[in-house]
Amino acid sequence: MKLTCSKSDLLNGVTTVLKAVSTRTTLPILECILLQATSSGFKLISNDLELGIESNVNANIIETGTVALKAKIFSEIVKKLPDNEVEITVDEKNYTTIICEKSKFNISGRSGDDFLRLPTVSKDKYIKVSQLKLKEMIRQTIFSIALEEIRPILTGELLEIKNSKLNIVSIDVHRVSIRKLDFESEFDNVNVVVPGKALNEISKILDTDEEKDVMIYFTNKHVLFELEESIIVSRLLEGDFPKYEQFFSKDYDTLIKVEKQELLNSIDRAALISRETKNNPIKITIQSDSMVITSNTDFGDVYEEIDIEREGNELEIAFNPKYFIDALKVIDEEYIYLQFTNPHSPCIIKQVDGDEYKYLIVPIRIR
Repeated sequence: MKLTCSKSDLLNGVTTVLKAVSTRTTLPILECILLQATSSGFKLISNDLELGIESNVNANIIETGTVALKAKIFSEIVKKLPDNEVEITVDEKNYTTIICEKSKFNISGRSGDDFLRLPTVSKDKYIKVSQLKLKEMIRQTIFSIALEEIRPILTGELLEIKNSKLNIVSIDVHRVSIRKLDFESEFDNVNVVVPGKALNEISKILDTDEEKDVMIYFTNKHVLFELEESIIVSRLLEGDFPKYEQFFSKDYDTLIKVEKQELLNSIDRAALISRETKNNPIKITIQSDSMVITSNTDFGDVYEEIDIEREGNELEIAFNPKYFIDALKVIDEEYIYLQFTNPHSPCIIKQVDGDEYKYLIVPIRIR
């Protein structure tokens, strides 16, 4: 194999595929990046058996071929090369020479035949969505996936197409996050659960250009995200995702309208005292036209008061401040509604107008 390409194009490709290189494995080949030069172009490929990424790199192909190179050393070499044209040559024993200006590296590689190819995903069932929109939807929900494997299905996010909407939903035992997008598709009733790790990495690759789209293809076992220069294949999680809508009641005894940033700042300050004592909640007291946030610990106490618009009963309730902060940080609107039923039932955070997002947070019982 022999080819030339720019250092910047090569580095972009390496940075993309590194996200699917295994760091803990008994299979050394999974610690490699596959370099594949064919008559149709030059690709870098990585695969950790859960997530696989293929990235196209602009190159001048002189001789076709493949080689698998240890990802760690190859990526470090590419990062430190001068910003100029790079020449890569591989001999019949997979010995790889990398030359850029006056720098020259010789490293041993493995046969490309040993590399585990990405799963083949049928392109019969698909949707097309804005990369920016998908990136936002992941950002606004990914924080509430379950991190523990007690219920593996909850370590992923539900991607659902239902009633002309694309829904992304995440759940752990303390909270639920829902982000919806009006969406017309010929394929209704799509329902798959994508691992959180895969969505985290995909989010880093997605573009912020509103004009760029991503094609998403679904099968029973895998999902494929196709971008201009890359494809990402992830296995799907198996099992029944909870029927999330049943957690959200339309009935309430207390509804308040509050400025989002002011609420976030107040809870963030209250959490400074709360953090000093493990598992110490903040207490929220809703009275007439104000919300009072307090935290009392052996270390000290804090008092915050915010103006609100209230409908319904006064209320006293407690929460883990982290769960509120996580949700409020990803909401971009100026005002929000908080909906309560009683001190032992979840709080629902929702839009003043529309239903693009909803968050549910379970309270902490206070004595």
